[in-house]
Amino acid sequence: MKDKEQITITGDNHISTSVNTPLRADAFEKTDAEKIENIQHHFKMIMEELGLDLTDDSLSGTPYRVAKMYVKELFYGLDPKNKPKLSTFDNKYGYKKMLVEQHITIDSACEHHFLPIIGYAHVGYIPTDKVIGLSKINRLVDYYARRPQVQERLVLQILNDLQDALGTQDVIVSVTAKHLCVSSRGIKDQSSYTTTLEYGGRFTDPATRQEFLNIVAQETL
Repeated sequence: MKDKEQITITGDNHISTSVNTPLRADAFEKTDAEKIENIQHHFKMIMEELGLDLTDDSLSGTPYRVAKMYVKELFYGLDPKNKPKLSTFDNKYGYKKMLVEQHITIDSACEHHFLPIIGYAHVGYIPTDKVIGLSKINRLVDYYARRPQVQERLVLQILNDLQDALGTQDVIVSVTAKHLCVSSRGIKDQSSYTTTLEYGGRFTDPATRQEFLNIVAQETL
């Protein structure tokens, strides 16, 4: 068992060990209903340890609500069966310039404290033979966001999947987000936010990368 002080230091430093989300081999042997039932039981114990009166009408249903939210909403992206199908199409238009999908909502949670990460993702790619439906980019971002996350891992997971689906390395992903583990605990810095950027192919060229950054810096509609 790690020393408690070392556990705290590791979590505060947001250390990540892999591009893949750490999952046990038996992660999906239980049904969603079984997981909800078990989480409900354990969260009830947490609330009781905090001294809350679960006979109160306002609190009595909270363990179930939290359990259902964890499995079906906040962390639905843990289960591969929920991964969106990345439908691609032949680039019949012959479009060869940059395409950017920007200000995609990020609603995630820090894997070290289970506190919200909220912000936006910006995704760009330069088509070759394939293009992808715009909504599929948004769905992929949401899928990977909806799990306990580290922001550095999040951009890599999105990038790698899009590069595979599109058959090109010419993809760039930027995420800018506010971490409540920074703003509501620890240093309690209310104004800071974090930006991560990953890219490949033609986006390694500074001019091409700057074109993307100029686009996402523009005001939204």
